[in-house]
Amino acid sequence: MDMLSYCCKIEASKIPIKSVQQTIIANYEEAAKKARQQADHYKQQANTYSLMRLGIFAMMIFVVYSTVQQDSFVVLGVGIVMLLAAFVALVAQQGKYERLRDYHLDLERVNRNEINSLQTGTNLYDNGQKYSNEKHFYTSDLDIFGNASLYNLTNRAATSAGNDKLAGWLSAPADKATILIRQEAVQEIAANNDWKVNTQTKLLFAAKEDADQMKRLLAYLKTPLHLNGERWLSIYIKVAPYLLFGMLLAGAFLSPYFTIIAILLGLVNMSILVAKGSYILKAGAIAGKISDALASYAVVFKAIESKQWQSQRCAELYEKLKVNQTSKNITELSKLINKLSYSLIMIVGFILNVFFLWALKQIILIEKWKRNNQQNFEEAFDVIAEFEAFISLAVPAINYPDWVYPVIADTEGYTLTAKHIAHPLIRGNRVDNDYELQDAFKIDIITGSNMAGKSTFLRTIGINTVLALSGAPVCAAEMEVSVITIVSYMRIKDSLNESTSTFKAELDRLQMLLAAVEHEHRVFFLIDEMLRGTNSMDKYLGSKAVIEQLIAKKGVGMVATHDLQIARLEDKYPDYVRNYYFDIQVIEGEMLFDYKLKHGECKTFNASLLLKQIGINVEAE
Repeated sequence: MDMLSYCCKIEASKIPIKSVQQTIIANYEEAAKKARQQADHYKQQANTYSLMRLGIFAMMIFVVYSTVQQDSFVVLGVGIVMLLAAFVALVAQQGKYERLRDYHLDLERVNRNEINSLQTGTNLYDNGQKYSNEKHFYTSDLDIFGNASLYNLTNRAATSAGNDKLAGWLSAPADKATILIRQEAVQEIAANNDWKVNTQTKLLFAAKEDADQMKRLLAYLKTPLHLNGERWLSIYIKVAPYLLFGMLLAGAFLSPYFTIIAILLGLVNMSILVAKGSYILKAGAIAGKISDALASYAVVFKAIESKQWQSQRCAELYEKLKVNQTSKNITELSKLINKLSYSLIMIVGFILNVFFLWALKQIILIEKWKRNNQQNFEEAFDVIAEFEAFISLAVPAINYPDWVYPVIADTEGYTLTAKHIAHPLIRGNRVDNDYELQDAFKIDIITGSNMAGKSTFLRTIGINTVLALSGAPVCAAEMEVSVITIVSYMRIKDSLNESTSTFKAELDRLQMLLAAVEHEHRVFFLIDEMLRGTNSMDKYLGSKAVIEQLIAKKGVGMVATHDLQIARLEDKYPDYVRNYYFDIQVIEGEMLFDYKLKHGECKTFNASLLLKQIGINVEAE
């Protein structure tokens, strides 16, 4: 039974969610411990083969020495062939153990990252700060990107393309059909947590590389080398080893003149390599930087291709790779580039190049591969990016099994209903609320004292809607939502760089909001304390005028305010405006907040009490 199934059974038995979290963390701890043990085992194996390689290298030097002493190229020919075979086998085996060691070290990191995410909110993956944009409709106000953000909570994408994909999904709502397709894919990946963790581990190398690595890789696959004389060189490379070995044997058994011919053939081979040196250096420099990456990506493609997918989108992505035999072709190229690297190993490289024109041979084979594989590999790498986005959206489903997949409504009016909805970024004892907007056009005025929970509630509705419309589960017991466009007016800042006062910044944001309501698809606005940068009378009159204009445009959303006069709009527009409030209780001079949304308007405010706590008494006039 995998971790997700176990947690579902715990949830079904009504064990408190805190116990579920402890079980999830314990499972990650056990997985991390086992990964470390395996890493230590393979490290020891790799070290053993490294010593054996050193022994083979010493034997090669001895063979060369014996050849000089005995003046017999037979010793050189036979000895070197056998030792080269042994050396290549040892290199391959050591490489295998080193890859297994690195895999299990990364597996430990991936599991420990989930523990850190659950316990402290930290994440080894990118937090998306580069996508921050204060002029976006909602991402800045709702903490979508940056430290302690939604992106930081969910992101498990290692590639730059995967990061871009996830950021795009969280920056704009998808249509209903796309959301449902994503939900299905996310559910399938969440139900296969072992596959998810293993695939994350195989991709973790990409998080350590620079962002331009993928661009260089794709450019290399698309750029031909144009090697002059490639046709006759291909023919000569095939026969050159037989000629050289034949001359060496003939020199040993027939006549020493053949040995001279063998030496001349070796010099010819080296001269050809020198003549094509610029091509070899150019190809080697490019290929050397991407060889390891290619091998790693091939493993990831194989992981996707080896699974029988049931969800529609995952199956479609699988078919794209399978039809083009992506993993097989990338593995083939990776092996060719890896063989090219053999020519860089001192004495081994020299012998390979003299006998087999090794570097030139591999470059010609690589160019043939590139010509014979003209499939759109950029599309193949985009498949990985989309799987990374699905993996990221599956994180809440796995780590927070009390979260639910929302119902996507298809109503004429706006629908946004939720049971026990809470803010996903609040750690510890977060307070949940219920909210209902069912197939209607309404503006909800939310009043309340300072720190009572108005702003947090607006952000709770907004951030969960962003999750819902990206295809992810939400932090609620139930949720139903229309496909809407969130537009927020919350954190308004002045700008010295743009010579913008707070009031001017507020006007700009209001202008954007009103234009969005008029032109964008089904805008749902979140306004927190309008027109803070002006006096109280202008603030009230301006806020009232804005809300009335929003009503005239059939705008839908929430307005949080301290101004009780705004609540009187419910009297003027009883079919359109609803009043809600967050309450405060004062017991023996202490303020108690329950952070629960209630119908009606607030009657209790706390500014005087807060000022009194810092030594300022406010006298009534």
